Amino acid sequence: MSLPARVRVTRPPLPLAPALHAAAARLCPGAPLERLHSAALAIAGGAVIGAHLVWTDGEMQALATVWRGRGIEEALTRAVAEQS
Repeated sequence: MSLPARVRVTRPPLPLAPALHAAAARLCPGAPLERLHSAALAIAGGAVIGAHLVWTDGEMQALATVWRGRGIEEALTRAVAEQS
């Protein structure tokens, strides 16, 4: 499945830069961002709209409601799997 034209999925270097850290914290409250060993973010129009975060004993994925069902969830999961 292809992504919407203005959406891209990226695997940022860890630790996350401050702006990406803030966006990930907003999307995945309670995730231990200091202990991440893998992350994939979906970006549209310069804004982080989705995140898939993985740490040693767990993982979390979140996507802005208006973007659900467009293949972004699967793209985030694939990106994290490729990074591991």
